[in-house]
Amino acid sequence: MSRCTMVTFLPFKGYRPSLKGDESIEDRVSPPYDVISGDYLNELQNKPHNVTRLTLMPDPDKRYKGSREQLESWIEDGALVQDDDSFYLYKQTFDDHGVTKVRTGFVGRLKTERYDDGNIIPHEETFSKVKADRLNLLRDMETHLESIFGIFEGFSKDLNDAIAKAAVPLYSFKDDAGVTHEYFRISDKDITDRISKELTDQKMLIADGHHRYETALNYSLENPDDEMKSYVLATLVASDDGGLVIWPTHRLVKSDEISDKSVISKVQKRFETKEVDSADEMMSELKDWEMGLMFRSGRYILARYNSGDDPMWSLDTYVLQELILKDIYKSDEDKATIAYDAEYPSVKKKMDNKEYDLAVILNDPSLDTIWKLSMIGKRMPKKTTFFFPKIWSGFVFYKMA
Repeated sequence: MSRCTMVTFLPFKGYRPSLKGDESIEDRVSPPYDVISGDYLNELQNKPHNVTRLTLMPDPDKRYKGSREQLESWIEDGALVQDDDSFYLYKQTFDDHGVTKVRTGFVGRLKTERYDDGNIIPHEETFSKVKADRLNLLRDMETHLESIFGIFEGFSKDLNDAIAKAAVPLYSFKDDAGVTHEYFRISDKDITDRISKELTDQKMLIADGHHRYETALNYSLENPDDEMKSYVLATLVASDDGGLVIWPTHRLVKSDEISDKSVISKVQKRFETKEVDSADEMMSELKDWEMGLMFRSGRYILARYNSGDDPMWSLDTYVLQELILKDIYKSDEDKATIAYDAEYPSVKKKMDNKEYDLAVILNDPSLDTIWKLSMIGKRMPKKTTFFFPKIWSGFVFYKMA
């Protein structure tokens, strides 16, 4: 069997919100389903046409068929309208540690293919339970409700200029985190054809949405004779985009099996270390080290590992996973609870409140390192990266039937 030799990224007839009365686009959209807290979810689902009423059906007894019925009713009553073939432009303006940045994504449908074809590149491991849940929803919905987030090399300057002129504004709002979301439609056939053509000789790295991509691939393999079902909704960002920000995801550890003193002793045997007097001092020196360790007892250790020839040992999350979480805390034997948090102030507060035994603070991941490791087939530990801001859901749906 011959292998696909290109990335196929095409326009589609998207279904999107048609706002009624005093409705705003804020009433319709949400962050990805897996990062919404309970109180916020209740707030969103009190809005009659919010996307979470499809992605996270309020009544679990009606899932998943209830979501399909809800979607169809929104189409019938005009809450959603369908466009002609289009790409969409998604701009997010945000503050990154005091600097205003803009990230621009191109939204379309991406042809799914196996990773070993070499065109779609993953960078993180995934959870099988999550994929099973999303596959059940996709089977019934026959609609992609949320987008994956991918990174590609970029378009030519001429095409970027043409896209900017052709993009028609659709929606704009600022969320509670201060991120401004702007959505545009691109329907000029000459430009949509050029977008697809310039992507044919490029590869695409999955930045966020590995579970959604692998779910979409499994779904397409279940429906080999249905071309529409071989695509996934995707938002692609150029690798040189000035707003492409990657935050680390810090680790929080809770264990009754081992003391701080014992952990510190083991770390000092395996790593080059430096003990400092405070969290502020640790953070001020962190960039020169691989990680900072904040212990429940109030001790602060900077650490780095002298890696060998294997490039994975130059990756902080891999070193942390193998030498501290697995080897010292025995996390793979369920002897420790691991939590994740991308925001240092939140981590610091949890440690000040003695909620965890250890917090491991990491530096910002390097896109160059991620790309290089991914290109040689290396999968990084779960939650190695946190691309900020998240791609929100509900602006457009890709309906396959």
